[in-house]
Amino acid sequence: MSEHKMDADYGPSALDRGVQGLLGKGIDRTDGVAKVTGAAIYAAEQKPKGKLAYGYAVTATIAVGTVKAVDTTAAISMPGVIQIITDDPRLPSESPNIGADMAPRFDGVVESYGQIVALVIAESFEQARAAAMAVAVDYAPQKGAFDTMAGAATAKPPHEGAMLPDVVAGDVDGAMAAAEFTHDATYTTPYQVHAAMEPHAAVAEWDGDDLTLYGSIQIMRAARPLLAKSLGIEVDRVRMLSPYIGGGFGGKIGGPEIVLAAIGAQAVGRPVRVALTRQQLFHSIFGRSDTHQRIRLAANADGKLTAIAQDSIVSQKVGLSFFEPVALGALSLYAGAARSFTTKIVKLNVTRAGAVRAPGEAVGMMALETAMDEMAEKLGLDPIAFRKLNEPDVDPMRGVPFSTRRLVDCLDDGAARFGWDARVANPGSVREGEWLIGMGMATAARVNFLANSDARVRLTAEGNAEVETDMTDIGTGTYTILAQIAGEMLGLPIDRVKVFLGDSNYPDGAGSGGSFGAASSGSAVQLACDDLVAELARRMDAKPEDMTLKDGHAIAGNKRVPLAELVGGSPIEAMGVLRPGRNSRTYAQATHGAQFAEVAVNVVTGEVRVRRMLGVFDCGRILNAKTARSQAIGGMIWGLGYALHEAAVLDQRSGSYVNRDLGEYHIPVNADVPQIEAYFIEEIDNHASPVGAKGIGELGISGAGAAITNAVYNACGVRVRDWPMTLDQILPSLPPV
Repeated sequence: MSEHKMDADYGPSALDRGVQGLLGKGIDRTDGVAKVTGAAIYAAEQKPKGKLAYGYAVTATIAVGTVKAVDTTAAISMPGVIQIITDDPRLPSESPNIGADMAPRFDGVVESYGQIVALVIAESFEQARAAAMAVAVDYAPQKGAFDTMAGAATAKPPHEGAMLPDVVAGDVDGAMAAAEFTHDATYTTPYQVHAAMEPHAAVAEWDGDDLTLYGSIQIMRAARPLLAKSLGIEVDRVRMLSPYIGGGFGGKIGGPEIVLAAIGAQAVGRPVRVALTRQQLFHSIFGRSDTHQRIRLAANADGKLTAIAQDSIVSQKVGLSFFEPVALGALSLYAGAARSFTTKIVKLNVTRAGAVRAPGEAVGMMALETAMDEMAEKLGLDPIAFRKLNEPDVDPMRGVPFSTRRLVDCLDDGAARFGWDARVANPGSVREGEWLIGMGMATAARVNFLANSDARVRLTAEGNAEVETDMTDIGTGTYTILAQIAGEMLGLPIDRVKVFLGDSNYPDGAGSGGSFGAASSGSAVQLACDDLVAELARRMDAKPEDMTLKDGHAIAGNKRVPLAELVGGSPIEAMGVLRPGRNSRTYAQATHGAQFAEVAVNVVTGEVRVRRMLGVFDCGRILNAKTARSQAIGGMIWGLGYALHEAAVLDQRSGSYVNRDLGEYHIPVNADVPQIEAYFIEEIDNHASPVGAKGIGELGISGAGAAITNAVYNACGVRVRDWPMTLDQILPSLPPV
């Protein structure tokens, strides 16, 4: 077993000596054919051994109160109904937050709309749904709190030990009073939800006291013990499988569906499938809270910031501690001696807030980067020049060096590729008929994490490689990336490497989330392969650094030996174990980028069309050029949605979302998405991970919405501070037709 804790850089590896030519290449996904032909089996499609029954959740139609009684008389006699569960103490009320040790249990008290109050099990999905509608729930409703700003006076700071505690350094008020130029404005973002194409689903089957659970689960090492504790059984009684996930953006850590399916299957003595409907997801799965961000900037006439502050009010469901870490991206982004990054949390009777793609940066960078453009205009500076003026030499929060930081290169390269020099600074200057044309830009930033990760790599008797880890693939390309790393290190073509994921019987992987998946699981595979290379070198009577592995052969001295011959009929295995360490404190670790957008605003209707977007990103080593580009583009599209489309609208009377489906919760469709280009400035970051990579998945969303917002202002002179940008915000201030 090869274990490395990131207290120091890993050092030279067989990865650095690889000559197979796989790493970094834009290799097609190894699972691509299975996905486009339907051969990839997702959670709701799993076929257990026994006859399948179907579960359907009954959800609360009030936001606050108690359940007085549940009348199942009519429902239980309906065709196909097997059982209705109302009094199982393990019945989950909603999705747990990341870090929870068990699913929240329904105790008869309703604290937000849509909590789960019962489970109907029937012979078909349609029969279960019909019966669920016939279950009569008698409530004792109470008055709820649904308005964040109405409760601002009761807002509390983060709890002790929070991921993002309040950070205050210097005197922001004093700097604002003394500065020659200041900016002080409030920006708001709405409630937002996960909108993964694949809804939450699970299939559970018991064999005596042992449970097999098929689910759509991002992080197995978190979901498996959560499920076991929720059921009151030992964790080794649970086998969890999640080979394919149809999108997961923080919400699929193990929702209520996995517990519902398990208790349902146990109750009826046969396998049960539970798939939450799209409408149910809006309330039973956590989303992103609304934010109200006060941004203050102070600068001298030379454009140097003397103060930067991002102080926010967010909401969270009563009784919970997680909060949207709005200022996470801003902490170390720009220089400035006086700094304030604080959060106040208002507790409401709303769906719980949790991690949605790029928690903090996705919405925090929208506001900060819009404010930076407003400040640049006051200073009479080009927006890029203003940002470069305030580039710090070291982390301004801790004074430690950056592991790598190529932000200025991203800004310069992006400006050249985009044609920024053609931008006309004066808003409303460029017109094509009814359309006003504008360009905007913004910085992207995302903190970098590592997570515990284990992987087993095996060289078979045939000289092929097999990789095993319970790491998951949420559409990011994990199957392909891990095959590339193993193939590069062991000198094998991609078709001679098989990757097995999403099975809790495999070693504990990092899971997918926080943009830590590829670097963490890839490093674990790297560590295991280094052990295998050392063993192959021993059998070749050579030093590892003197041996070349290529096309299934080992070459050293005057010998060229097939790997199958070296393996000798008995497979060779190695375990790689990665652990985070002091490097995360010794160095400031983040990814950075520059976002650019061109928009057209219709002077008659106020319609905004994004005509093109371009991003340049610094993410350490690029493991696969194609999947990396796809991740960046996907994030940029989501940022476009945040700028122009996405908002979960809360009914202040009932505490429910009024647009709880994809017909009314607007996300970008094909017609909304323009030409998008994504490029990378690669610098291998060995301080961040042995494999030298950093996270990509969440960086692309960061700053993308701000670039579009700034482009709208450049086009028509309308400055929007409340997202999404809607026609009613733009129309009144448009210039004459």
